[in-house]
Amino acid sequence: MRTAIFASGSGSNFEVLAQKFQAGEFKAELVLLFSDHPDAFVIKRAQKLKVPYETFTVKECGDKVSYEKRIMETLKKYRIDFIILAGYMRVLGEKIVLAYDKRIVNLHPAYLPEYQGLHAIERAFSDHQTQGKSQTGVTIHYVDTGLDTGPAILQKHVPIYPDDTLETLEQRIHACEHELYPQALKQIFKGE
Repeated sequence: MRTAIFASGSGSNFEVLAQKFQAGEFKAELVLLFSDHPDAFVIKRAQKLKVPYETFTVKECGDKVSYEKRIMETLKKYRIDFIILAGYMRVLGEKIVLAYDKRIVNLHPAYLPEYQGLHAIERAFSDHQTQGKSQTGVTIHYVDTGLDTGPAILQKHVPIYPDDTLETLEQRIHACEHELYPQALKQIFKGE
């Protein structure tokens, strides 16, 4: 299965997953990184790992419709069968989601349906401080046309400790992501 990873930022999840692809841990092939930020650090990670990449912005395409059309052309060019979102900070349009129905997965840094959308870690940490919330989590889910509403594949709770800072909570969530995402992809690529 020819796979693309979409990422917008530093790319720590991209790097973990790319290394697992290259080690043969998935019954699939990583053939493309796509980033919507030409200066994102994830591109340096792709270069280091020799993963082909494409990058362009909505602004350089003119509008969201043209941007998504160019994404679809890029996916066709690389013959992509499956898409992994790993810190991709844009909502995919309906045409892409429907064209890849049940073939797009996303990582969300919360135990969905809690904290859908942006700033999930920050919102969970704020609720910890104001309401005593003692856990949040990580969810790997299929992408549908809603915002973080697709069916969950794997979920895991992450505790919020009394002495946590936002940074220590983020570190623990990222460690959980690096463990959970590969597990979910192994299940998917084996057809489980």
